[in-house]
Amino acid sequence: MNITFRQLRLFLALAETGSVSAAAKVMHVTQPTASMQLREVTQAVGVPLYEVVSRRVYLTEAGQALARTARAIASEWDAFEQGISGAKGLTSGRLKVAVVSTAKYFVPRLLGSFCKLHPQIDISLEVLNRDHVITRLRANQDDLYVMSMPPGDLPLEDQILMPNPLVVIAPAGHRLAGRKRVALAQLQGERFILREKGSGTRMATDAHLRHLGFAPTAVLELGSNEAIKESVQGQLGVSILSQHALGPHLDGLAILQVQGFPIQSQWHLVWPKGKRLSPIAEVFRGHLIGQAAGWMQGQ
Repeated sequence: MNITFRQLRLFLALAETGSVSAAAKVMHVTQPTASMQLREVTQAVGVPLYEVVSRRVYLTEAGQALARTARAIASEWDAFEQGISGAKGLTSGRLKVAVVSTAKYFVPRLLGSFCKLHPQIDISLEVLNRDHVITRLRANQDDLYVMSMPPGDLPLEDQILMPNPLVVIAPAGHRLAGRKRVALAQLQGERFILREKGSGTRMATDAHLRHLGFAPTAVLELGSNEAIKESVQGQLGVSILSQHALGPHLDGLAILQVQGFPIQSQWHLVWPKGKRLSPIAEVFRGHLIGQAAGWMQGQ
């Protein structure tokens, strides 16, 4: 097969964006040029690599295999470039990090000092729900991943980043706000406003409530922490959220001192087992661990 490295990069951009026009923008070429190059890649392979349905690109099985190969080659090349830059005393390159949505409350703060130390490094931060982060993890699309509930069916390198306590919250004027000791049974008649099933917070919450033998009378599921906080403030019910999602000011909310809480969850920094981290990713990993430890000491 006669496929150039740039064509592989273009096909990888197509796989990650799902659009020929978006891939063209990523590679800084015109759409007609991108279309022509992609046709040449398909012809070189000899089997269909993708199909377009309602203007959306879907990879065939062969296309998915080529995307994995292109990603591995691109990753090795990026690591080589970073190694050469390091040998020259330069610090430049690109770092890709994917985090679950609740991690957006603290990861950007931990990124700040790294960006100041390495201003020439381009950082791509993807903030997604747990399912989408795991999809990217399975496809090895990023350097590092931050989540509270890593998948158990994937071989991973896993480092504990910091605690992720899950607390019970209620409106500031709730009947149980301010009490030093609240029995979980006292919340039996409350509506519980919880994250959607499949989120790390929901998985930890469901497991903990089962362990305590408690089943909420009514549950309202919402897909974002912001929506949940607004609903609790609006007195629609109580919730269980990461303390990191509350910020320094509760703004109309109260943390209830419920027995058996907080749930002692953890934030994990993970990447596929056997994956060789790029020099920049290794530096960032060490920086993140150190910054998280220092940040927690300052809390």
